Amino acid sequence: MLLGLALLVPLPASAEPAPAERTLAQVKARGHLVCGVSPGVAGFSVPDGQGRWTGLDVDFCRALAAAIFDDPQAVRFIPQSSAARFTALQSGEIDVLARNTTWTLSRDTAAMNFPAITFYDGQGFLVRKSLGITAVKGLDRATICLQQGTTTELNLADWFRTRGLTYRVVTFANSEQTLGAYESGRCDAYSTDQSSLYGERLKTAHPDEHVILEEAISKEPFAPGVRQGDDQWRDLVAWTHYAMLDAEEAGIGQANVARMRDDAPSPDVRRILGLEGAYGERLGLTADWVFRIVRHVGNYGDSFARNLGDATPLKIPRGRNALWNQGGLQYGPPIR
Repeated sequence: MLLGLALLVPLPASAEPAPAERTLAQVKARGHLVCGVSPGVAGFSVPDGQGRWTGLDVDFCRALAAAIFDDPQAVRFIPQSSAARFTALQSGEIDVLARNTTWTLSRDTAAMNFPAITFYDGQGFLVRKSLGITAVKGLDRATICLQQGTTTELNLADWFRTRGLTYRVVTFANSEQTLGAYESGRCDAYSTDQSSLYGERLKTAHPDEHVILEEAISKEPFAPGVRQGDDQWRDLVAWTHYAMLDAEEAGIGQANVARMRDDAPSPDVRRILGLEGAYGERLGLTADWVFRIVRHVGNYGDSFARNLGDATPLKIPRGRNALWNQGGLQYGPPIR
């Protein structure tokens, strides 16, 4: 939902959709993947001073590149604004949009597909501890800062109206301006995706003086976007995520994947690592496609821990993004 449009932006007359049913062939011929990402959301996609990108969305793109090329560096990252991201995908400027974008019906039916949910999020609120607010209903009659061009304002209107609460909105062009207004006291709360608020809180002068309310007022399933009409590419993008989940569930991680392939203790592990069946070939890849992903990038848990978990400044709880058998919603269909 962060930096999301309520409706899909229509294509300008000059932008024609890229031809379908050939994305993988184009990527292979080019020699690298082109991935659209956010200009900078902590834990999801952030460039360092040398231009090296890190984050959960970045790892997903590197996993795709690893599956295709056996090289996680065979990917070019192109930052996308909220207004330009859908046009960039539809016109073929990027091969996949991995930009903490919410899967909605209006987007799904407007020349896009969302193959898999890579992160379950919800809209939340950042408030000052000194206000003593512990629940969203405590923001009745509050002033709330939002970023323009997102679904945040629509979610607020729905939630507050149905509960008979009032509020005032102040909107800004980007997250930097929104956070600056919140810090300066122009509003009582800053509302956006909860995952993004963890990073925004760290940018404040005194992070310990602010708290993210536990309550979420919306469903924000983040999913990579691909063009409609290319089933092979949609399948490959979906199964890259599912493979990372299946590897985690099977106990296959970056630290032990080589040993697991040599010892392959179960039929599930043998199928996942390409020792049985022709599952990679069905996707247009090699048999060891999952081995490549895990060796270079890790499983989903490895990526979550590295970018968002307790060992990072963000310390985002796994919560809804835990595996299905650990109380979460993440579920990888079987590779068989």
